[in-house]
Amino acid sequence: MNNTELQRVKQRYNIVGNSSELNRALDIALQVAPTDLSVLVIGESGVGKEIIPRIIHDNSPRRREKYFAINCGSIPEGTIDSELFGHEKGSFTGAIGQSEGYFGTADKGTIFLDEVGELPMATQARLLRVLETGEYIKVGGQEIRKTNVRIVAATNVNMQKAISEGKFREDLYYRLNTIPIQIPPLRDRGEDIILLFRLFALQMAEKYQLPKITLNEEAKRILINYKWPGNVRQLKNITEQMSILSREREITAENLTHFIPQDQESMQLAIIQNGSKHSYEKERDILYKILYELRENVSTLRRDINNIHKKLEENSHIGQSSGVPISSEGNNQVITTSPTMIQAFEDAEEVSEPESLNLNDIGKQLVEKALERNNGNRKKAAHELGISDRTLYRRIKQYGLETNK
Repeated sequence: MNNTELQRVKQRYNIVGNSSELNRALDIALQVAPTDLSVLVIGESGVGKEIIPRIIHDNSPRRREKYFAINCGSIPEGTIDSELFGHEKGSFTGAIGQSEGYFGTADKGTIFLDEVGELPMATQARLLRVLETGEYIKVGGQEIRKTNVRIVAATNVNMQKAISEGKFREDLYYRLNTIPIQIPPLRDRGEDIILLFRLFALQMAEKYQLPKITLNEEAKRILINYKWPGNVRQLKNITEQMSILSREREITAENLTHFIPQDQESMQLAIIQNGSKHSYEKERDILYKILYELRENVSTLRRDINNIHKKLEENSHIGQSSGVPISSEGNNQVITTSPTMIQAFEDAEEVSEPESLNLNDIGKQLVEKALERNNGNRKKAAHELGISDRTLYRRIKQYGLETNK
């Protein structure tokens, strides 16, 4: 694709940037548009994946037909089959009429399946059949229907990991991934970050009749080196915030500290790197540790309760021989004991029921003990628990705990 054609596409769809990865993604989209091949758009959340299916549809022979963009992650699992493939009247509670579904309505057009990795396994099987044969059956129906739909899908998850965990069908992945298009994250687009900032700043200035904000050289360097976990969406939000809240129209490095998160963990990559796996071993170790401590505490409580029972029995014998008041109710003797002993017995009985503890109680007790052992030092407590500072901070807020260190 020549540079003139590329600039035409960027101007039509308001695409800003000149990075080689972005240009390649647009080039592939235009090359594949005249075909009916399935396309899988891959990229982190907030990079602008939704523009690629629109470009493909508008430059394809189907451009005069219908185009539907569907967010698979926003449709409840119980109704997604009905939304996509339609349903017959009375096929489920609330089905007061029949529905054609997206695949019936979009015949000869294009369907964009965003967040396709969120589809339930049963729906994946139906989608695979549509891709292979163009056939589907309505929910509650028996008639096989045909559709001629171009499918473009997008995802921000690691599909290979989802396949290995049994969350996504491998055969469906290869059907969708006939032509992959990778959208680069914002942190890899270099000077595009500054160009996008200027666009968003200009839009805010025109919309609210404000002086446009600009960046000095140090501020530009910070924006380019920031990792942008929220990608273009995050850059737009921060630019809008600065346009409204900043008293200075030239943004400096000092100004940026009020708008860009300084917590180092918030600057980590937005997705898990290829080949890495999330592990719950630390969480299990934490639970095992606290459960072991609870078992020891329960054993101690049982011994205390037995001792209280023995003392009560001894007091009953002492009361009978020394004139401690004893009343009679039916055939049972009631021993009048001190209020302190009765309260101690009731407290012991109450805490002897470990079944009443839930996971929040367990987690709270573990966090409390870790903070106590480290004199309230959150960083040391997090290290002992094997979790990050940010995770510990969330636990402290969740459990209503407070620490100033």
